[in-house]
Amino acid sequence: MKCYKLPAHISALIFDMDGTLYTHDEYLRFQIDSPIERLAAIRGISFEKMKEEIAGFRRHWAETHGGKQVSLGNLFKEAFGISIEESIRWREELYDPAQYLKPDTKLRETLASLSASSLTLGVLTNNPVLVARKTLACLGVEDLFPVIVGLDTCGVSKPHEKPLRRAAELLGAPVEACVSIGDRYDIDLALPLELGMGGILVDGVEDLYGLPGILLL
Repeated sequence: MKCYKLPAHISALIFDMDGTLYTHDEYLRFQIDSPIERLAAIRGISFEKMKEEIAGFRRHWAETHGGKQVSLGNLFKEAFGISIEESIRWREELYDPAQYLKPDTKLRETLASLSASSLTLGVLTNNPVLVARKTLACLGVEDLFPVIVGLDTCGVSKPHEKPLRRAAELLGAPVEACVSIGDRYDIDLALPLELGMGGILVDGVEDLYGLPGILLL
């Protein structure tokens, strides 16, 4: 875990979901591979060939954007003309978190402790809100997140200013009193830090268990 520019007064925490609120390599791979498989079928090429094209685009993107990563939704849109609306539909059809995830009592205890301290919790994800709700329900923490901002909320994929500001607005907190928490610096932290938020980079859900010891001192 690494903390960046934590505000003196924190009102709200904005969590990434996948790879942050849970750690499950198989499910994370499925979320990447299944849309690629569908795109490959549409284009009439093999899954392996499709992965090669995507890897090539990612390398080019990094080379021309200072080494930054690009989200899968933005990649599909920019490189292959798959609209955000189509990406939303695919994800709602393909993703079933109940096949992979189960309640995490330690996560619930952690989030409940943070919430009880007057911090408001939100989720900002590049998955649709429907998938987010199902995921949080599987983890047993849906009731602890009054705010969920998904790919379909603003129609743009992280990193983008619009969903970040929308999340802060719904949480009732000024941007500079929010902390963005996620597992990918370029996608989850770089832009929030530019906007004046704090940031916490994690390697997975196990890191989250230590948040009360950092934020509730």
